[in-house]
Amino acid sequence: MLTAIERYAELAVSVGINVQPGQTLVIQASIYNADFVRLIARKAYEAGAKNVHVEWDDDELKRMKYKMAPDEAFDEFPAWKAQGYTDMASNDAAFLTVYSPAPDLLQGVKPERLAAASKAYGTAMRPYRAMMQAGQISWAIVSAPSPAWARKVFPDAEGEEAERLLWDHLLQAARAYEADPLEAWRLHLGRLRSHVERMNGKRYTRLIYRSPGTELTVDLPADHQWVAGGVHNAKGTFFVPNIPTEELFTLPHRDSANGTVSSTKPLNWNGQVIDKFTLTFKDGVVTSCTAETGLEALQRLIATDAGAARLGEVALVPQDSPIANMNVLFYNTGLDENASCHLALGNAYPLCIEGGSSMSREELDARGANSSVAHVDFMIGTDQLDIDGVLPDGSVEPIFRQGNWA
Repeated sequence: MLTAIERYAELAVSVGINVQPGQTLVIQASIYNADFVRLIARKAYEAGAKNVHVEWDDDELKRMKYKMAPDEAFDEFPAWKAQGYTDMASNDAAFLTVYSPAPDLLQGVKPERLAAASKAYGTAMRPYRAMMQAGQISWAIVSAPSPAWARKVFPDAEGEEAERLLWDHLLQAARAYEADPLEAWRLHLGRLRSHVERMNGKRYTRLIYRSPGTELTVDLPADHQWVAGGVHNAKGTFFVPNIPTEELFTLPHRDSANGTVSSTKPLNWNGQVIDKFTLTFKDGVVTSCTAETGLEALQRLIATDAGAARLGEVALVPQDSPIANMNVLFYNTGLDENASCHLALGNAYPLCIEGGSSMSREELDARGANSSVAHVDFMIGTDQLDIDGVLPDGSVEPIFRQGNWA
C-alpha cells in the first residue's frame, strides 16, 4: 500500500503536471527534499517520462551569495540557463517546482540586492515565463518541508516534530490522505469548475471590495474569463498548476484599481517578510504604501518596473475552505493564497482573457492586461470581507459576504 507521501508524489505527476509518455520533466527543488524528488522522478518514469532533469537549490549557498558577492553579481542572470528553459519549453518539457521556502533566510540582506536579482531573473526568464503564464506548457508547484520552514510554521514543536507536523498539513491540503486521492481531486476540480461557469456567466464589469482597512474597486476587461483548478496547454493536455488549489482568479484592467487595500497575512518575498501593509491605488497605479515590517522591500518590489505598481490578478477563496480551516500561517504564498482572497501585483496571466494565450503583447495591452517581470500575490481575505459585483446593466449584487460565497 502506498504511503501518503508516495500518493502526494503521484498527485504531483499525474494531477499536477500530468506527465505524458515521451515527455521531459524538469524539477526544481531544494537539496533538503532529495528523497521526495526521487519519489517524484520514479512516478514520472512509471508514467512514461523520457527524462527527468533536476535543478537543485541550496539555501546556504543562496544566503552566502547575497551576503558576500559584489553588487554587480545581482544585475545578471545566466543567459545559457534562461535559453535552456526556453528551449526545453519549446520542446514540450513540463516543469515542476518542489517549493520549500525559508521565510527568514535573507533577513538583513540589502533590499536593493533582492530587487536587482528579482528583476534580472524576471527579465532573462521572460520568454519562458510568458509561455508558462499563457498556459502553453504544463507546469506545477507542490511544497515540501525544510527544517527552517517547519520551525517557522510550528515554532513550539521540538526536534523533528515540526517537520512531521508540516508534512501532515501539506498531505492533508493536497488530499493525499483520501482513500482515493485521484477521485477526490476529480470531484474537487468539478466543484471549482461549477464556480467558474457561474462567474463567467455573470460578466461582471467591476468588483467592489470592503473590509477593515480596505475600500477598493477594480474593473474587469469585457473579455475576461475566470480560471480555477486546471487548464489545457497548447497540446491539449490538462494540468493543475498548484497542488493544493482552492482559488478562482482572473485579471483586472491594469488602469482600473482605485482605493486602498490592506494585507491580512505576511508576504514572504524573496526571503524577506513584508507584513501588515497597505497599498493605495489611483487609476491602477500604487500611489502610496505603508508596512509595519519590510517597507523598503515592498517599495523596491513596487519599483521593479512600471507594471509592478499595478494589479495583474484578482482571486477569490472562501474562508470556509480546507486550508483556511487549518488556521495555520504557512509563510508560503502558494498555500496562504489558497486560504484567502488575494490580489497580485505585476504581470497578468494571458489565459484570463478569452483567446489570450495566443495573443501578442500588443493585443494583450489593448485589452488592459498588465505587463511586468514581477508577479507577486498578497493576501487580503478575512471573515469581514465583502465583495460586490457590478453587472453589465449597472446593477450590483453580492459575491462574498463575511469572507464566503454570498
